Amino acid sequence: MDSLELIGLQAKDASRHAARLSTTEKNRLLNACAAAIEAESDFLVFENKKDMEQMDISKTAFADRLLLTQKRVQGMADGLRDVAALDDPVGEIISMRPQKNGLNVGQKRVPLGVVGIIYEARPNVTADAFALCFKAGNSCILRGGSEALNSNTAIVSVLQEVLRKEGHPIHLVQLITDTSRDIALQFMRLPYLDVLIPRGGAGLITTAVENSTVPVIATGVGNCHIFVDESADLERAVEIVVNAKVQRPGVCNACEKLLVHEAIADFFMPTVGKVLSDNKVEIRGDEWVCASLPGAKPALVADWGTEYLDMIIGVKIVSNVDEAIAHINRYGTGHSDAILTNSYTNSQKFLDEVDSAAVYVNASTRFTDGAEFGLGAEIGISTQKLHARGPMGLNALTSTKYVIYGSGQARA
Repeated sequence: MDSLELIGLQAKDASRHAARLSTTEKNRLLNACAAAIEAESDFLVFENKKDMEQMDISKTAFADRLLLTQKRVQGMADGLRDVAALDDPVGEIISMRPQKNGLNVGQKRVPLGVVGIIYEARPNVTADAFALCFKAGNSCILRGGSEALNSNTAIVSVLQEVLRKEGHPIHLVQLITDTSRDIALQFMRLPYLDVLIPRGGAGLITTAVENSTVPVIATGVGNCHIFVDESADLERAVEIVVNAKVQRPGVCNACEKLLVHEAIADFFMPTVGKVLSDNKVEIRGDEWVCASLPGAKPALVADWGTEYLDMIIGVKIVSNVDEAIAHINRYGTGHSDAILTNSYTNSQKFLDEVDSAAVYVNASTRFTDGAEFGLGAEIGISTQKLHARGPMGLNALTSTKYVIYGSGQARA
């Protein structure tokens, strides 16, 4: 039996163990893992430094995703405790209804089983993924990117040591350390997986969807828009746009495109353009934007559909809310889009007609996050429509089965 198949078999066995655990047992383990992460923070930062030293320092947004600091390690520990504090979905009876045949038919939440996750340069995902999968009664197999191998290996080693000490199978969380493309493709076809969740750029997600032979939940590609309507509070709009673009440009809920109503463009664009430029954001705009903003570069057709994950923003002037909605639905990725407006009519139209997982009125797209939505940590942000959509918390890592109570019935 080759090593990848063995990992799958061990994960399947471990998932049955997880499914039997009580909420108290799961919470105890998660809190113990949080304490261990804190105790090993120096070790984790040291191992992360090895990864940081090997990366291309010119990729500043990428470096931000990869970096582990003492504060971020503490955030991982806090995330484990947050998940422990959440209600356990496993065993919840969603409905139980008497039928004409005398049967009582209901649905019960159950674990998915073995969750496979492929992700790129965000080592905090390692702890978050384990916490959510375990609390929902699953085991997980993780395959991080080569750029974060030392960090991910260190985090998994800490988690597995706690599992061993607490008397649980260490195979509840496993890391595939071979980061080659061939192994990734084999992983996508591993029959022991019940679901595969790719987290990363469009290339990774497309590869998973096209090559996987197990169910895939597509997550993460975020060509997110903000539309500034003519009635918006323009001072506040500048703050929101800059927050959404600049705070963490390398994450999927960062704003990539700015749409501005033509009635306010003459006043708003010079102001927001200067603030963006002062923050070293490259502006790629339409003809109006390039003629009006010094330093703006002409946007190509391809720009409108591109997720930059960098200090770049595409800017387009539109004539009304309908044009903004049409543009978003054509070029967006169904992740997060926002309207800034004081018009109730336009806000409701935007909410109703923009086809995205998270649609905002007067707020930054940066809030699309499991913790911010009250889900604790998140396993990813689904941009598809089946099973799960938007930030995926514990419920998204469960399935259901019918449970039927009878009193001796036999079908006629």
